[in-house]
Amino acid sequence: MIDLLQAILSTVEGLGARNVLDILIIAFIFYWLLVLLKGTTAMSLLRGIATVFIVAYILGYLFQLTMLNWLLKNSLPALLIVIPVLFQPELRRALERIGRTSFTAGVTSSPIEQVIANVCAAASLLADRRCGALLVLERETGLQDYADSGVLLDASPSVELIMSVFYPNSPLHDGAMILRDFRVAAASCVLPLSENASAIQSLGTRHRAAIGITERTDSISVVVSEETGAISVCSNGRIVKNLDEARLRRVLSALFHVSADTTLTGRRVPFWARRG
Repeated sequence: MIDLLQAILSTVEGLGARNVLDILIIAFIFYWLLVLLKGTTAMSLLRGIATVFIVAYILGYLFQLTMLNWLLKNSLPALLIVIPVLFQPELRRALERIGRTSFTAGVTSSPIEQVIANVCAAASLLADRRCGALLVLERETGLQDYADSGVLLDASPSVELIMSVFYPNSPLHDGAMILRDFRVAAASCVLPLSENASAIQSLGTRHRAAIGITERTDSISVVVSEETGAISVCSNGRIVKNLDEARLRRVLSALFHVSADTTLTGRRVPFWARRG
């Protein structure tokens, strides 16, 4: 143990500015990957792999298991092949996110403002026509597992697209639409139902799913009742009912910490998104 501490101290003393920068870059990459995997089954898989290697290393070190130590030392090349295969969806999503990054987006305004305006306008139109709908807006917790249960789209969240997806008897009408990174990630997704008896009294399956996803993640769900046309918002396992378009926009803007009166271009919300 003393030898190990001395080796660590000698290594730290020999670090220069270039080495510190190198370590910080690698640490940032690992942190970014962990944030990307947060809330997905890939994180559980990663924890399982890390646990197996840690336990194997401890056993090999304590009992001097020659074969186990040799296997651990020579497993790195195999991991370089296995990890991209196991985490292919998450790595693809990371590269897509980098490719969609705009360096000028912060100069104009946040795209989430346009998404909120479109969601509110579409929800109002769907409510007027008594078309049931369920939209889930992803935040920090990843929803890839639920998106995989539906039909992947990767499309712009326009009012027309949202309306067409939830139009009665359309192929994607049943299930939820998931919005991620200012895009429609998937539609017709299956969500977990809430089991909170006090929260689901007199509520249908669509509303139970809207509450259930917010109980398990930090996402926000917007649900339109097919029977009454009422618009509701769910967050943290709670539901706010009977919203009109203006109130829905204010609630979503507050939850996402953006202005309720601007859009992607920084102008006032257009008249078609300000009814009510």
